[in-house]
Amino acid sequence: MAELHIIGQILGARGFPQNSLFCKWGVHTGGAWRLLSGLKEGQTQVDIPQTGDMAYWSHPIDLQFATKGLQGWPKLHLQVWHQDSFGRCQLYGYGYCHVPCSPGTHRIECVTWRPLGSWQEQITQMFVGGGPQLRSPDLIYSGADRYRLQTEAMGTVELELGVIMRHFDKYGVDS
Repeated sequence: MAELHIIGQILGARGFPQNSLFCKWGVHTGGAWRLLSGLKEGQTQVDIPQTGDMAYWSHPIDLQFATKGLQGWPKLHLQVWHQDSFGRCQLYGYGYCHVPCSPGTHRIECVTWRPLGSWQEQITQMFVGGGPQLRSPDLIYSGADRYRLQTEAMGTVELELGVIMRHFDKYGVDS
């Protein structure tokens, strides 16, 4: 079988309304892909930057997949959360990006967004916190009903990924 190794890190995030951020992440693949080693999901620590607007996580990602086809190429889906001084967590953004399909080291900026909700929910969010969230996180990367959502742009998450491809040439894929 062809093998794909993804070795890298979630560097951090910038451009969000407040600091004190952490990230929940996961990898989604098609049915022909099998995870050989590594974790398919995880969470970073909370970073409260003293200067600047970049929250640094440097969270490692180390995955190895086996596959017989290209359909369902891996995607990283992200959720950025804000933790306030009372320990309450509020969703700040969803995002996803495809794992690069060429070998080498890649720097990726993943843009994020969040649902707006009704004007009543927006006012409640200003005073109480919280806010609308997706019932099914699959909407982040599937796009089936995502076109009906009203959203607002949030910050970006920076990733650095190294991609190693092995035996793809045996399956007719030039790298």
